[in-house]
Amino acid sequence: MSALLLTAAPADRRAPLGPVRVGPVTPEAHRAFLASRSAGADGPSFLQLPSWAQVKDGWCHQLVGWGPESGELTGVALVLLRPFPGTRKYFAYLPEGPFADWADPDLDGWLGPLLGHLRASGAFAVRIGPGPAYRRWNAATLKAHTGTGRRLADVLADEVDPLGTVVADRLRARGWRRCGGDSGDGADAQPRHVFQVPLTGRSTDDLWSGLNQEWRRNVRKARKSGVEITVGSAADLPDFYRLLRVTEERDGFRLGRSLAYYERQYAALNAEQPGRMKLYLARHEGEILAAHTMVTVGGRVWYQTGASADHRREVRPSNALQWRMLLDAHAAGAAVYDLRGVPSTLDPDDRAHGLLRWKLGTGGQVVETLGEWEIPMPGTTNQALFRAFQAYLARR
Repeated sequence: MSALLLTAAPADRRAPLGPVRVGPVTPEAHRAFLASRSAGADGPSFLQLPSWAQVKDGWCHQLVGWGPESGELTGVALVLLRPFPGTRKYFAYLPEGPFADWADPDLDGWLGPLLGHLRASGAFAVRIGPGPAYRRWNAATLKAHTGTGRRLADVLADEVDPLGTVVADRLRARGWRRCGGDSGDGADAQPRHVFQVPLTGRSTDDLWSGLNQEWRRNVRKARKSGVEITVGSAADLPDFYRLLRVTEERDGFRLGRSLAYYERQYAALNAEQPGRMKLYLARHEGEILAAHTMVTVGGRVWYQTGASADHRREVRPSNALQWRMLLDAHAAGAAVYDLRGVPSTLDPDDRAHGLLRWKLGTGGQVVETLGEWEIPMPGTTNQALFRAFQAYLARR
């Protein structure tokens, strides 16, 4: 169970049959495996990068890999470990992971050994974020079904991913529980519903025509008003953070992250690969009015966090930023531009709906992921710790 696996299997090969070994891997091996499978829209999340462990203050971590006796990796996971006070037990969290072949009909062939390894490492419970999508709604569909009291679940999806359905059924049959069940936005640490703009096979003209009329008007207005978009540096993070606090106060939310968190994130991700995380700035008459962060892993690009000032919003700096980021993602050959989380409400009177409406204007899709799933490890002590941990999360 402690085998060191160092080589990544070719991306076009299925995992061979036979016993699977699970054990720690080096950051180099972990990165190489992710890189070998990061070209398309279904590549790994930035939350599974080795560098992400350096961002998460207060967590221990393991880099775990598995594969057949030949030693080739067929799956990896960044496992974040939160100690339970007063014990040597851990809550194991695999954000948007593990990264593995979820289409493998022998799911138990690698998931079982992975759980065994985590239990031997002291985990009393495990939370995962399986990769396959579940349902997709096009922007036009959701605009047509906006209404009082309506939610995403009330609208027939434009696409249902059969693999996502199968994986959900398999996990339920093995005792896994979806965090928050099937209601609303769930109780996941990561967003269950995200907004994505497909880029593959599209020209910049296609992207422009995909924007709705309001977005095109706002981008033109920003350009005419003299809004300038630049890529900043670590030295600009304090300005970004100042605007983020303004945004939190205005929009009634609190991320609870410090400036040090973003400085750590920027340093760690860019040390792993220069340019992996970028900070985009929108200036008007010399003043920074908006700042957005962007993260790139292979064929996937994420708009991660956005912030803007309360004043001069009429010059539309955030629209100008997003259009530039979308163009840069396209120019880099990305397969998808991910604007991260959106709420499930379609009620225009719901304050949260404003965020969804803004992102719908880019003409992409709402994607419902499988969300996060949990399972306690066998044993009465593990079960008791899991219940106590759930009660703690419910009080937060």
